Amino acid sequence: MKSLKNKTALVTGGAGFIGSHLSQGLLDMGARVIVLDDLSTGKKENMKDFLKNPKLFFIRGDANNLNTLKNIFASYKIDYVFHYAAKVGVVRTYEDPLGVLRDLEGFRPILELSKKNKIKKAIFSSSSEVYGNPLELPSKEDGALNPKIPYAAAKLVGEHYFRFYFHKLGLPATALRFFNVYGPRQESSSYGFVTGIFIRQALEGKPLTVYGNGTQTRDFVFIKDNVRAAIATLFAPKTDGEVINLGSGKPSTILNLAKKIAKVSEDPKVKIKFVPRPEHDFILYRHPHVSKMKQLLGFLPEYSLEDGLRMTYDWYKQNYGKRN
Repeated sequence: MKSLKNKTALVTGGAGFIGSHLSQGLLDMGARVIVLDDLSTGKKENMKDFLKNPKLFFIRGDANNLNTLKNIFASYKIDYVFHYAAKVGVVRTYEDPLGVLRDLEGFRPILELSKKNKIKKAIFSSSSEVYGNPLELPSKEDGALNPKIPYAAAKLVGEHYFRFYFHKLGLPATALRFFNVYGPRQESSSYGFVTGIFIRQALEGKPLTVYGNGTQTRDFVFIKDNVRAAIATLFAPKTDGEVINLGSGKPSTILNLAKKIAKVSEDPKVKIKFVPRPEHDFILYRHPHVSKMKQLLGFLPEYSLEDGLRMTYDWYKQNYGKRN
């Protein structure tokens, strides 16, 4: 992968789980990184390993605010934009579904400013939620969509904005549909995601609570693979104007995930408990078609689920209690 020395990237939502890992990856490649985050769900602690890097510039602010964005583009010569800021978490978006729609306000300003300032590439973090309860499996980018929640609708609108700005206005832009990304620093509270929640339960000596019979499937991608694919997009002109699934292509049942985490914990007291499925757990099966990812990015995940879970568990074991 090429160097990003002397290049500047703006990462909105850069203090979040995925955004902080992306920011770290960009810094490791020599880029100067501007992180814009209002810290509503992101944490400065997520950036502690690189917060003192002289090439990092943190700005606390709203990524949907036009004046905030104008000031940033006026202050820095930006080469790349990663628009990752969003209201995240299924439970959180269920509690405040209309709040998610505020994210719609930020799409046009950041794209207009990117076009005006002639940036080299804009990348949008979309989500597998646009497939809802999939009408076909594996889910293909040009196949059937079935968004069921406002969060998914907002992501779909964002995809259309980014594609429009390339096809009609010439701004190099790509939307990446993330499947279940996991790894160190992911939220593990009740507002978090299944991998982190299971690991927290294991560390607390509690049973891993599997909804229903655990046969639901998801596609899990280790954070380092997700970041590597996103950065590779910068150097792949064929991705301009495209929507691309980022996944492993290897679905796992939730029960299988729980069993792997119980094994990684090496604690015989960690058990699995089946509980009724809550209202928000209505997706039975979901995994992506990844041929487009392979073709346009030449990308294949490097980390197996077992290896990724072990690295994630080890991080939580060292850090749990300091942040949750």
